[in-house]
Amino acid sequence: MSEDGEKTCPFLIESGCSVYSDRPDTCRMFPLEQGIIYDVQKNKSRMIHLFRPPDFCLGQHENKTWTTQTWTQDQKSVLYTKMTVQWADLKRLFLVDPWGQEGPQGPKAKMAFMATYNIDRFRDFVFNSSFLSRYKLNSALVKRIRLNDVELLKLGFEWVKFFVWGIKTPSIRMR
Repeated sequence: MSEDGEKTCPFLIESGCSVYSDRPDTCRMFPLEQGIIYDVQKNKSRMIHLFRPPDFCLGQHENKTWTTQTWTQDQKSVLYTKMTVQWADLKRLFLVDPWGQEGPQGPKAKMAFMATYNIDRFRDFVFNSSFLSRYKLNSALVKRIRLNDVELLKLGFEWVKFFVWGIKTPSIRMR
């Protein structure tokens, strides 16, 4: 948030949101709060939503009835929500320290950070290192990740599972 007294959004300008079409999922879903519940027995995560509008939210006084699904669709947040669930599944693995003796500055941590937070560097790693000669990826997937950041991030999530924990994934195989 901005360093002003109200801690306003740094993207908020006089005419409104300056990044509206690319706004984060939290902004898209406001005033819904969302969370993830992990069901251990089913080994599956599910999204939960709470409607907790602050007093200044005028939407709480509208006559139109929204469901979580209709709101998500209206705000073009379906993909964002799916990615949030995938991120939560990956993040859950970090509840147990995966770094061991190498610590959070070691190669595994640096790789995990790159694959999930630096998409341009991860793309460079995939296409300009020995990655594709060491690991087999479906040719259709290679085409998709070359052109689509969402597909590349999904691969990044799988890569972290494989690289950090050795979890087999549907997309990445050793050559």
